[in-house]
Parts: sequence; structure tokens; C-alpha cells
Amino acid sequence: MSSLRPARSGSWGPLRLLLRLLVMGIGLGLISGTALKLLAPRLAQGSINAPRITGSPASQPLQALPRGIPLGRIEPHRELTGLSRRWAALAAAHKDLKASGYLLVLDDGRFAQLQSELPLPAASSIKTPILLAALEDLDAGRLRWDQPLTMTKEVVGAGAGWMANKPVGTRFPFHEAATEMIRVSDNTATNLLIKRLGGKTALNARFQALGLPGTVINNWLPDLEGTNTTSAHDLARTIALVDTGEKLSPRARDLFRQVMGTSRTNTLLPLGLLQGLGGDSADPDADLMPYGVTVLNKTGDIGIAYADGGLIELPNGQRAVAAFMVKGPFNDPRSTDLIRAMAAEAAKLLVPRGSAAAQPGTPSAPPSATTPSFDRR
Repeated sequence: MSSLRPARSGSWGPLRLLLRLLVMGIGLGLISGTALKLLAPRLAQGSINAPRITGSPASQPLQALPRGIPLGRIEPHRELTGLSRRWAALAAAHKDLKASGYLLVLDDGRFAQLQSELPLPAASSIKTPILLAALEDLDAGRLRWDQPLTMTKEVVGAGAGWMANKPVGTRFPFHEAATEMIRVSDNTATNLLIKRLGGKTALNARFQALGLPGTVINNWLPDLEGTNTTSAHDLARTIALVDTGEKLSPRARDLFRQVMGTSRTNTLLPLGLLQGLGGDSADPDADLMPYGVTVLNKTGDIGIAYADGGLIELPNGQRAVAAFMVKGPFNDPRSTDLIRAMAAEAAKLLVPRGSAAAQPGTPSAPPSATTPSFDRR
């Protein structure tokens, strides 16, 4: 019997080894297949949700903008030198006024400029970059849309708005403060946000990080002395950062547009565009909608300085950002007239005469070919 055991071992050994390898191979195959099956949906979802590189082809709808700048980039491409020269000529007629202007068509990079990076008193136009900073905090989870903000004596601001009439200690939800800051330019609402966002020094550092070097908060609002500054380029860039998708999530961008759309003042940039398109600027109810143009803007006015910056949606589907600033003698009507005149020149270029959009409804007389008058109406 003992002599039979070595013989059996020798004959079955290779077969056993082969069977073991076969079983191991089948097992590994089953494990790998199951793992891939389980992971496939997650891998696919990961490719959808992966962070997009700014300016990459995946970050913009190429079909919608076949010749445009990819979303996520702000790229001035070709200067509209004729428009820049017209702005310069308009400003040169008033040596005692300091004027600044900037226009950028976001879809193709055309731009015009007039001392666009010159820091000037911001007045309430500084509320636009404050809104951007606040919505960044909303995106980051540092601030809730309905989060209550408590009014303290420190933040009560006179002038525009109604919140200052409420007793100290009143709590306002963040969304109300942000909206009233733009809608009626409420100074107390603005100061509430400045404080909630870390104060003047912290906000100034964030403006620098956003590429807004001329935007500086030195005092609470109202800043009647004009110590808070910004530039036409900074105001335009603030809005472009949002609209191109470089900053803010889609939801926060919607909120930015929603809040900016509540602004009640249309006497500077929007009215200037209307004048350039030949609209009836004497009609207080006149608007740009019949021309296929909409504007989301925020103004500034402290008597010695005026500003307006906004997003312009054009009838051909393109979008542009524009901002204008003028500093001059107190309550001098030439300052506001100059802003409107520069905006009018931009409108003539953005919506050329003879186009269907420039002739809404019933036919109207074309705008004068001469330089817009500086006589205030």
C-alpha cells in the first residue's frame, strides 16, 4: 500500500496544479468584471463633475459661440480705435472733467478704452464688486441667502435707502441687504455687507485678488468725500468675471443677475444707449426693450463724481460690459451728459444704424450724425 502513494502523487500533481490555476483565473476574472461594473457609473459621473480648467474647450458651448471667446476668459482682442478716439474727443472738450470709459464685447473681444484704469471716486458703483464678493461667500458656504445680519450703530449710513430708519438691532436677511444695496442703493445695507464680509481691509485684499487694483474701500458709505475708488476697467471686469463664468457658480450667477436687475436708476448708461439708438430720451418711461437691448447696471452719484457700469445684452445675442466714470465740479450737468454721450457712441457701434433692431416698431427719425449735445435735459 505504501508503494502506491508515491505513484498517485506523481500522476495527479500536474493536474491539480492546472485545476488550481484555472480556478484562480476564473475567480480573478469574476472579481475584475464585478468591480468594473460597479465602478463604471461612478467613473462616468466623475468625468461629468470633474473641475473644469478655466478657458478649456469643455467649459464652453462651442456650438453656441463658434467664433467667441471660451467661457471663463476675459480677453480683450481688438481695440475699436474709432470709438476710443470719439470718447477722447468728447472728454477733451471739457478740460476740468476727469473721464474714464471701458467697453468689452465678451463674445469676440472687441474693446474700447479711455483712461480705463484711472481710479476715480466710486460713489455707489463700488456696490457691484461688493455684491460679487458677497456671492463668492455664498458659494463657499460662508454665508446663507437667508442668513440674518444685525444692524449695529457702526453700520448705519445716511442718504440712500430705508434701512437706516429701522432701530439698531434690527436683523435683515442677507438677500434683502444685497438686493436693497443695488435696488435703491441703500447705504446701510452696503455697510452691513462690508462688515459681514470681514471689513474694509479684508474686502480690499479680495478686490486685489480679483484683479481690481483700483477698487478700494476707505470709508463707510455714504462716502461723500469720494475716498472710495474704482475704475471703469474694474467695474466692467467685475461684471465680466460673473457673466463669463470665471467667478461664481451658475446659481450664484443667477442671483447676481437677479439682484442687478432690480436697479431703479437708468439715467446714465441705459439712457445714453437709448439716445445713441435714436430713442425718445425725453420720455421718462422710454426703455431699450423695443431695440432688443437690455442693461443690468449700477450707478454712483456723489455730486463731484458719477459712475455707471453694466452688462449689455445685444439683439444679436452677444453681450458686452461697459463702464463710465466722470469727476468734476459739484452737481455739474456736464458730468452726467458726458457719460450719456460716451454710451451713445458705444450704442451706435454695437447696434449699427439700418439694422432691424435699430428701428423698432414704427419708423422713427435716425439719430443725429453730429456729436451728442452736452446741453442737459
